[in-house]
Amino acid sequence: MALTREEREQFLAEPHVATVAVNATEEGRAPLAVPIWYAYEPGGDLWIMTGRDSRKGVAIARAGRFSIVVDRVSPTVRYVSVEGPVVATVPATREQLVEMSSRYLPAEKVDAYVDFAWREHGEQVVVRMRPQHWLSSDLGQV
Repeated sequence: MALTREEREQFLAEPHVATVAVNATEEGRAPLAVPIWYAYEPGGDLWIMTGRDSRKGVAIARAGRFSIVVDRVSPTVRYVSVEGPVVATVPATREQLVEMSSRYLPAEKVDAYVDFAWREHGEQVVVRMRPQHWLSSDLGQV
């Protein structure tokens, strides 16, 4: 059963690990699909952080749009998939890295992870996507 707009936006706002999918444009290759952290507030744009020169970052810049899928299997099987255009790509800030890391890591692990990631991951960008096309379902008590 499809989710209502409110249900799908609330589910997407929860801190699930997403799979991002984007046309990788390399001949003989399938679209790139990899796990990623993301942030979303109902009614707003979704954002991710990635390396500017990473395969993912380059593919998103070329395609100008991407999809993400989030799911769960308990207490019910539920998923939300959203696709849309990139509306902004800007250099990432340490504060954004703290915000994103805080969604996924225990509070006592955030500072150490941020120090490591800021030092080791190279130049990062924040990519904002405007959700345009939604697919969602909750299979109930399967």
